[in-house]
Amino acid sequence: MSIYSRAVDAAYTRAINTTSRFVPMHWQIRAIEQLIKAKRMTLGERPVPRFVEEVLPEVEAVPLHEIDVSNPFLYRQGKWQSYFKRLRDEAPVHFQAESPFGPFWSVTRYDDILFVDKHHELFSAEPIIVLGDRPEGMALKTFIAMDPPRHDVERQAVQAVVAPKNLKEMEGLIRQRTQEVLDDLPLDQPFDWVETVSIELTGRMLATLLDFPYEKRHLLTYWSDLIAGSPEMTGGAFSDKSEVFSAAADMALHFAQLWRDKKARHADGTPHGFDLISLMQSNADTANLIDEPLVFLGNLSLLIVGGNDTTRNSMTGGVLAMHENPAEFEKLKATPGLISNMVSEIIRWQTPLAYMRRVAKQDVELGGRTIRKGDRVVMWYASGNRDERKIDNPDAFLIDRKGARNHLSFGFGIHRCMGNRLAEMQLRILWEELLQRFDRIEVVGEPERVQSNFVRGYARMMVKLSAKA
Repeated sequence: MSIYSRAVDAAYTRAINTTSRFVPMHWQIRAIEQLIKAKRMTLGERPVPRFVEEVLPEVEAVPLHEIDVSNPFLYRQGKWQSYFKRLRDEAPVHFQAESPFGPFWSVTRYDDILFVDKHHELFSAEPIIVLGDRPEGMALKTFIAMDPPRHDVERQAVQAVVAPKNLKEMEGLIRQRTQEVLDDLPLDQPFDWVETVSIELTGRMLATLLDFPYEKRHLLTYWSDLIAGSPEMTGGAFSDKSEVFSAAADMALHFAQLWRDKKARHADGTPHGFDLISLMQSNADTANLIDEPLVFLGNLSLLIVGGNDTTRNSMTGGVLAMHENPAEFEKLKATPGLISNMVSEIIRWQTPLAYMRRVAKQDVELGGRTIRKGDRVVMWYASGNRDERKIDNPDAFLIDRKGARNHLSFGFGIHRCMGNRLAEMQLRILWEELLQRFDRIEVVGEPERVQSNFVRGYARMMVKLSAKA
């Protein structure tokens, strides 16, 4: 970020924080929307990449320097493996100068990714962890996109929600809700697994973690899809700016109300709970986070996206992996004790978030290339998890794979996924309950994959279940 951009960002943040004392947060967002509209009419619109799907060429037909793995259709068209393999083999630290998101470095081998992820003193996570820019007027700030010391303070404030003691207390509730969803599934007729199971279960879990109104849980996954799906950030399909601002205002309204209700209850003597809002209110460093709307909304957005896209797409990806590898499903039915190991293999195989972005804080030599200070660097976890140099037979899905948990999907270092144990527990419970009920899980037709260079997810996947005899 340039000095000018930093100054503008700081002034913008101060203005939002100051007015938050007397202007409700959702009104602030509506005011920002009007300012952006006025700016577009007078000064013009900031360029936003437009993506129209075309059939991608085979990677062998593309000159090495032109390979662009930021294309949001690479995963949807099933060509990501060949593109990343060529980069790993021929240019493991690869510079793409003319992507729609601007120039960036791709780091594609396992060990190089590990180096970047562990050296936060060399590579900054600020101001954003995805490849593109934030939508104009939506400069939300999240702790995953902060460097120490502020990252450490804000992460610490919410980390307790996924502490082992809390997870143990949540396990019974997660199992009960999983059983409820699975018991209502139709037998011997196709239904959409994504909508009926993956989204429903993650929505229920997010509502629990945030103590959000249960009957409105669908809003959480809807907001998450919008947040992660803008074209300028990830090449996503959500280009309706009015819908994005409306969703942001609605989200601000709901969470500000939830925050104030909890604060009033605590003031009346109700003990703090173990939900994320209560944990932030009970920590001195984040007790007044609502006075910083961009950080408040940013961190809640992060927790929603982190809890939604990763687990939900691993739930769907696991079913697809079993369908494509029926011998592994038979192995699992014969040896249910493999479920925990299989969960790690599903997360590696699916890699629900393809990458994290960093910015070099200084010149760095990596893989024989010189990354200059200020350059954007993308750690492609999706590629590292298929690196033949580190993982035997990496394209195979093996539920008894040795060292399955040594995947990159959760990241490493100070930014390692906070909710990794919760995600593993949700997936473990899902498969324990599936094995209790169903003898056959068949994917009917080709799954519909989302348009994104960040989320490796599914919009729709038809499935047919056969009951266990």
